[in-house]
Amino acid sequence: MFRGNHPARMDEKGRLKLPAEFKRRIDEQYGAQFYITSKDGKVAEIHPLQEWEKFEQKLAAIPNFNPAKKKLLDRLNYYGQMAEMDAQGRVLLPQILRESAKVTGDVVVFGMQTYLEVANHEAFKKNMDENPLTPEDEQALAGFGL
Repeated sequence: MFRGNHPARMDEKGRLKLPAEFKRRIDEQYGAQFYITSKDGKVAEIHPLQEWEKFEQKLAAIPNFNPAKKKLLDRLNYYGQMAEMDAQGRVLLPQILRESAKVTGDVVVFGMQTYLEVANHEAFKKNMDENPLTPEDEQALAGFGL
């Protein structure tokens, strides 16, 4: 389980050195293979391959002619690439995604339970400020026992 926020830095070649806390979990549980993608081009998602394959199984159960599946696949494939962590614990983010999400220099890496999310710090904070957790959100989450 990935959790928390760990500031990090992208190098000039577009590689992200995985924060030590996340790298330790990856080494213990997943190995070096990842699928890196985005659903919106605003944040990068780093999925350990094992977790990504679980997602793909769920996606495969949806009929191919479903328009929502097609839209999602278009985005996941457009921004997505396989990646392998190098010996220094770095992963290369796809260039098109780095440019779209503006993830260069200082970034934040969030644990999102089964994957990592990489975001431009300023853009992420701005979005969070502009979209606060509302009473309606809290009520919806309460329906799940949270």
